[in-house]
Amino acid sequence: MTLQEFFTQNPHCALAFSGGVDSAYLLYAGLQYGAEIRPYYVKSRFQPDFEYRDALRLCESLGVTPTVLRVDALCVDAVRANGADRCYHCKINIMSTILARAEQDGYTVLLDGTNASDEAGDRPGMRALGELGVLSPLRLCGLTKPEIRRLSREAGLFTWDKPAYACLATRVKTGEAITNERLAAIERSEDWLFSRGYTDFRVRTTGNKALLQVPATQLARAREELPAIRQRLSADFSSIELDPKGR
Repeated sequence: MTLQEFFTQNPHCALAFSGGVDSAYLLYAGLQYGAEIRPYYVKSRFQPDFEYRDALRLCESLGVTPTVLRVDALCVDAVRANGADRCYHCKINIMSTILARAEQDGYTVLLDGTNASDEAGDRPGMRALGELGVLSPLRLCGLTKPEIRRLSREAGLFTWDKPAYACLATRVKTGEAITNERLAAIERSEDWLFSRGYTDFRVRTTGNKALLQVPATQLARAREELPAIRQRLSADFSSIELDPKGR
């Protein structure tokens, strides 16, 4: 099946839209193939503000208005507890919220941006997608991440080379409770590092300690600037270490 065939069969659909590479291309493709496709963006403490801004910018470039839904990601006990199945419970919360609103708006089909490179074993949330009947056209049509980036570049989408960005909850060690305060500390730290020019990195936390993981190409610079990084991040963390293996 091609995406054009998919949207011919599903011309009226809602899209769980994150503003990342995959959902951005899926939105573009749906519009190109004449579908009435409405993007729904869920704003919670798990998504940093720059993701929200990117989502709005992408929609504006395509001439569509996203429906923004505010969700308390920590209202679910199993999400807050941060066990191994956190992603499943979080996905159920998010997708159920979108499904309820989309149904009110007259949509019975919900799509997401899971692609053919995403292995089910690495994505606990996929079980939730299956249970809720969410369709993943990119995966169904066999489109991999490299192909989606190439097609996005050809389409002129600024998201084509956007790094993958897992939600802030993934920074907290499994089994340690997630709090709004901890998420805010992580976001402040990553925002500052972004402003310094670091890319595709993570600030991971265990207790009140932070571990900075940067790509191998940025390790030398991070080592040199570690004293300044520690000074800046010390307001939120008791210790800041640099992962010597890189990311």
